[in-house]
Amino acid sequence: MSEVKTILKDYKLRQTDCREEILQVFMSKPHALAHADVEGQLTEQFDRVTVYRTLKTFLDKGIIHKVLDDEGGVKYAICKANCHTEDHKHHHDHVHFKCITCGLTTCLDHVTIPSIILPEGYQRVETNLLVQGVCKSCN
Repeated sequence: MSEVKTILKDYKLRQTDCREEILQVFMSKPHALAHADVEGQLTEQFDRVTVYRTLKTFLDKGIIHKVLDDEGGVKYAICKANCHTEDHKHHHDHVHFKCITCGLTTCLDHVTIPSIILPEGYQRVETNLLVQGVCKSCN
């Protein structure tokens, strides 16, 4: 069984051509992808709504996570093997890095976001930390 089919089975998701192809796109890229990037990589033409729903399903299940970029857009990156729906906390676990030269955004899994103590009455829902600079490939 292919890794893509195994992931879909492990997350109890029905195997469809769209899900398999989108998951393969994420697995083939070491950086975060915008919705349009995903659509541009698909060999078959799936409508925009189907792609959006697939991304939402993958996000809800913990297969991918959101990466906010400096332009206010959202990108998505595949989660590592130890991430599951019940403990899907990428927003608190690591930093994202955007290269100002090539424009690619990657996860820095081993760099943690420092603890943030909010004033009384505030409740954190999500924390995003984006570092911008020059990646090792462009440096």
